[in-house]
Amino acid sequence: MIALLNQIPSEAQIKKELRKIIFGKNMFCPLCHSRQIYSSENRYRCRKCRKPFNLFTNTWLQGMKLSLRTFWALLWCFTQKVPVLQSQKLCHVNEKTVRYWYRAFRLHLPVFEPILEGKVQMDEAYFKNLSLLMAKQVGSRKVAHRVIFKNSVDRAEATRFLFQYIKPNSKLQTDGASIYKSINKSWPVKHRVDIHSKFEFGLTSEMEGMFGNLRTFIRRMYHHATPEYLPEYVSEFCARFSSPEIFFSPNDYLAKTLNRVPTAT
Repeated sequence: MIALLNQIPSEAQIKKELRKIIFGKNMFCPLCHSRQIYSSENRYRCRKCRKPFNLFTNTWLQGMKLSLRTFWALLWCFTQKVPVLQSQKLCHVNEKTVRYWYRAFRLHLPVFEPILEGKVQMDEAYFKNLSLLMAKQVGSRKVAHRVIFKNSVDRAEATRFLFQYIKPNSKLQTDGASIYKSINKSWPVKHRVDIHSKFEFGLTSEMEGMFGNLRTFIRRMYHHATPEYLPEYVSEFCARFSSPEIFFSPNDYLAKTLNRVPTAT
């Protein structure tokens, strides 16, 4: 029962949307691609190969036990950044179920590997037993990150990050940490530095804001962060920042994460 969420469509409407996302205009057998199919209780069967299948066959939702309306409600809560404990009450499921499905939604987000250029701010943040390197292309929604599984970042790790994510001849802006000293000798960038002890923050202000927003996001959405899941939370945060259109609605999320069944060639 999804009594508190009027935004959730009927089961018939959800099935219609899922068919459109997964199969396109015409439904067909995902195994032999024949259109000679018929409904059989809550499943489908192909007249040609005689194999049964359902809407989620060959997708990451195969084997789902939730009702469609509960699934849609959980996905709506996830896309709208409804906190875990709040979602538990709205969707009438236990906390373990909410966390299980929120994790499934996180893990199936598209992977973003941007190359940053122009003015790029770069900084590091520290969590319990983990470190985070992050860079942002100034004035854009392009961000790159790497989680390092120890409580410090060394120069070699910072340099490798540059190799992977920052285009040569970019204007790199960092704080005065020693890991960035003369970094332009390792990678062709024009390097400028903020000295925070001198109250200089203008060159790294966007990154400082990103770290503040990340911590707020984790605390509000998930209530706490364990080292096991922190890399996933960071990836989700970056996806929400870089591609907010994925999170407009369950339809938008599923259109990007449920691969359409290919038709026969």
